[in-house]
Amino acid sequence: MPIILGIDPGSRVTGFGIIQVGNGLPANKPKYITSGCIRIKQDSLDLKLKQIFDSVGELILEFKPDEFAIESVFLSKNADSALKLGQARGAAIVAASHYALPVSEYPARKVKQSVVGTGAADKSQVQHMVKMMLGLKINPQADAADALAVALCHANTSQGLIHLQGATTIARGRLR
Repeated sequence: MPIILGIDPGSRVTGFGIIQVGNGLPANKPKYITSGCIRIKQDSLDLKLKQIFDSVGELILEFKPDEFAIESVFLSKNADSALKLGQARGAAIVAASHYALPVSEYPARKVKQSVVGTGAADKSQVQHMVKMMLGLKINPQADAADALAVALCHANTSQGLIHLQGATTIARGRLR
């Protein structure tokens, strides 16, 4: 049963969400493991990126995910913001690669479409649907909900690929 680490990158707050999916769960319902936010305390860019890298690495070592999913960069009107977001994503992706995790990237619209049913959903709709899909008692914090939505999107995409290929499982990023 794969464990998926989802990341919603940010240069000030990086959300994370960890779920487990697979045949052993009732009706292939995803199981919530944990979620939260990495609050970046550093001022300089190099230390911010190091904190993201180190924090994602700690999550990988503690929860031992099998797969890593991250939101891809969206085009922004502010080039500086887009660049910082890309650098935060890079730090998280390098952490996943350092621990030999297969990395999957999903655009924000696809994540929202997968979880809410529309790519134009707002943060409160994503929070509500994540809460419902994972059977949580309260809405997760917005960045954590986005990261859980990335993990759920990956789970939905992976399961769809398995069925399309006629395979029965996916292990280490390969259909079997």
